[in-house]
Amino acid sequence: MEQKSTLNERQNMIPAEHQPLNSVDETEIDLVEIFFVLLHNWRSILLAVLLGATLMAAYHTYFVKPIYSASAEFYITNTDSVISLSDLNLGNALTADYQTIVKSRAVLNKVIEDLGLETNYRDLGKLVSVSNPTDTHIIRITVTTSDLALSRDIVNDLLTVSIERIYQIVGTNEPTIIDYSEAEAVDDVTPGILRHMLIGGLVGVVLVCAFIILKMLMDSTIKSDDDVEKYMHLPVLAAIPYYRE
Repeated sequence: MEQKSTLNERQNMIPAEHQPLNSVDETEIDLVEIFFVLLHNWRSILLAVLLGATLMAAYHTYFVKPIYSASAEFYITNTDSVISLSDLNLGNALTADYQTIVKSRAVLNKVIEDLGLETNYRDLGKLVSVSNPTDTHIIRITVTTSDLALSRDIVNDLLTVSIERIYQIVGTNEPTIIDYSEAEAVDDVTPGILRHMLIGGLVGVVLVCAFIILKMLMDSTIKSDDDVEKYMHLPVLAAIPYYRE
């Protein structure tokens, strides 16, 4: 029968004066050994990649809902034929105010009322983002939901209500609408299946490699002559070969 002894058992058999200076309880991680162990188990790693990618592809196909993003824009306008530097500075200052007004409670509640949405202004606000392209006086409103028509309807109504509210509060010239959202302009922003497959494959590799490395580190048995010299610092005088029938 093949005999395997743990390091602790072998250590107890060595006289104290011949004990190695380094305690066997200290785990020394050999990166080269880890590399060759992983290389030896390349089939398991490849299988984990394929399995993870397949599972995530199935998840994407059957469980991931499409996500649609609709955008509309308006311009902070000035009806004067000549725009002074102070007007431009004022427009920059008002941009932040307009962004806040668009996502205000009054505006969101009005949109909910107009469209008969079964939600509250807090949840609706999470679907809305307001941005200002660099070096412009344009306000872009974006709404992202799992329904194409709903995204379009919300952003269009939000644009109309926001302009009315801005005019009531600020009292300057009413902003000019640049673009309403249309069905053909709504973007499908659903993460692609390839992205999910890459994530699944990566997770599979990490889990399998972690299991293999942990199993290697937890294994404290002596398996070869090299292990005796490496861990016990003793020369091997003889070895009895074992042949499996």
